[in-house]
Amino acid sequence: MRAGLLRRKVAIQKLVEVKDPLSGELKKDWADFATVWGSIEDLAGREFFDAQQVNSEITTRVKIRYRKDIKATMRIICDDRVLEIAAPPIDPDGRKRELYLLCKGVS
Repeated sequence: MRAGLLRRKVAIQKLVEVKDPLSGELKKDWADFATVWGSIEDLAGREFFDAQQVNSEITTRVKIRYRKDIKATMRIICDDRVLEIAAPPIDPDGRKRELYLLCKGVS
């Protein structure tokens, strides 16, 4: 993988349980897990009708250096975009050099 292609700072977040200081109740919230360099490529955009609403779904591929600790339950923050990882990470050639994260936009 050419390092020059990884020019976007990407924050990877995971869902954690935090205690509300006022009520003491446990709540789920997103917390930063890692910040890495990556590339973001929009693959397709489409609009479809669902329950008489127009919903927009953007399929995006995020490429990062290989990490074994990335899960499909995490999300990506890049600039002002929030992307939900929609599938398990893909090691395209099996050589543990890069990962493809297939994502969809969160509104």
